[in-house]
Amino acid sequence: MANTIAIHPAVDNGIQPTAEHFSGGTLVCHCTDKPVRVRVDAQSAHNHACGCSKCWKPAGALFSMVAVVPRDKLTVTDNAEKLAVVDPKATIQRHACSQCGVHMFGRIENRDHPFYGLDFIHTELSSEQGWSAPQFAAFVSSIIEAGADPAQMDAVRARLRALGLEPYDCLSPALMDAIATHTAKASGVLKT
Repeated sequence: MANTIAIHPAVDNGIQPTAEHFSGGTLVCHCTDKPVRVRVDAQSAHNHACGCSKCWKPAGALFSMVAVVPRDKLTVTDNAEKLAVVDPKATIQRHACSQCGVHMFGRIENRDHPFYGLDFIHTELSSEQGWSAPQFAAFVSSIIEAGADPAQMDAVRARLRALGLEPYDCLSPALMDAIATHTAKASGVLKT
C-alpha cells in the first residue's frame, strides 16, 4: 500500500479490539532514563483519532490517539517532577514530560466544563493490550493547521472511513450531545 495515507501507528495496520475485562495499565513516556510512569486503573472510553494541533502525536502521525479515563483512576507513579503543563491557558492542561516532550495526560480544572472529572490519555504509551478501540476521528480539518496538504483531505477522510473511523470536524455526535446536555442543565433549560 505505497499510496496509503498514514493516520497513526496504532491504527494504520488495523484497529485492535477492546478487551472485555481490561481494567487499565501503565503509560510510560519515551525517556530511556527515569521515564515518567502514569498508572491508569480503569478501561479508557471515547478513544479516537484527534486532528487538533494541541494534542501530542508520535513522529510522522497525522492524528493523535486520545481516550478518556476518570480523573480519580489516574496516578503519576514515577518521576512526576519531570511533568510540566504545556499551555497553562488551554482548557485541557496537557501534562508533558519536560525531557522527551510526550504528553502523559490532559486534565480539565474548570469544574463547570462538561468533561471535568475526565483525564485525556494516549493509550499507545502503554504496553498492555486491550484498551478501548478508537471509534471515530475528531477535528479532522485541523490537521491542515499542523501542515497537512488541504488537497489531500478527501483522501484522508476516505482513509479514516476505510479504517472504520468516521471523520468529524468536531467531536462525535454522542460527545457533542453530552456537551449540549451539560450546557442545557447548567443554564436551566433542562432539569436534572
